[in-house]
Amino acid sequence: SSSNKKSGSPETKKPTFMDEEVQSILTKMADLNLQKTFKPAVQELKPPTYKLMTQAHLEEATRQGVEAAKVRLKMPPVLEDIPHREHFFVVREPSGTLHKASWEERDWMIQVYFSKEGRKVLTPIIFKEENLRTVYSQDRHADVLNLCFAQFEPDSTEYIKVHHKTYEDIDKNGKYDLLCSTRYFGGMVWYFVNNKKIDGLLIDQIQRDLIDNATSLVQLYQILHPDGQSAQEARDQAAEGINLIKVFAKTEAQKGAYVELTLQTYQEALSRHSAAS
Repeated sequence: SSSNKKSGSPETKKPTFMDEEVQSILTKMADLNLQKTFKPAVQELKPPTYKLMTQAHLEEATRQGVEAAKVRLKMPPVLEDIPHREHFFVVREPSGTLHKASWEERDWMIQVYFSKEGRKVLTPIIFKEENLRTVYSQDRHADVLNLCFAQFEPDSTEYIKVHHKTYEDIDKNGKYDLLCSTRYFGGMVWYFVNNKKIDGLLIDQIQRDLIDNATSLVQLYQILHPDGQSAQEARDQAAEGINLIKVFAKTEAQKGAYVELTLQTYQEALSRHSAAS
């Protein structure tokens, strides 16, 4: 703004999804769970394979499993709805006239000439509104996002729309754990933080005793909205840890009283546990 230029104060640059600090927070929150990350896809049943291992071999296999899980948890990019494909496509009409390809024509030609494993030429009917509702009712949100990731480009309108619908349904029903230990958890957190809708997820994390995650969530919120009341109050108080959550509850939370009550319940349970041990 002109006032900023006159005062000489630089404009605050809003962090992006791929910023190192943002990625560090989101990865920490993703909750690495080997059982969930390596949950087998639905397929024909085969007899299990058993291996006899020494303790050293077991520890090495576990280490390799953790490394492989980290690869699987690598988050897809979160992009704006801006087209930037590498190839330029034109369509020749029967009359010989050339015109720039529509997005539907581009997607179809990309699949024909640069096919991607798992992608269909015709958009699967699962992405129709009524079918999505059915799949969501079966708690198969991660399956929807897996299919979406295979079918669409991350900067396509359809990809972004399906992800946002999925996140909204999870938020509406409080089923955040469905995306824990998946590559999509970070994108979901980013969506809620960007849209100032973190109350449900924040309450969920506190209720599940994931207080570090809850603190990280508020920390990310304040990084993305540095001029908000929550961030300013936190800076004034030099707030850290649980106090960050308390500041958010009193300033920008949509369900502030509920957040405070949930946090109070957590702290009382923690006190009882400490007294008993």
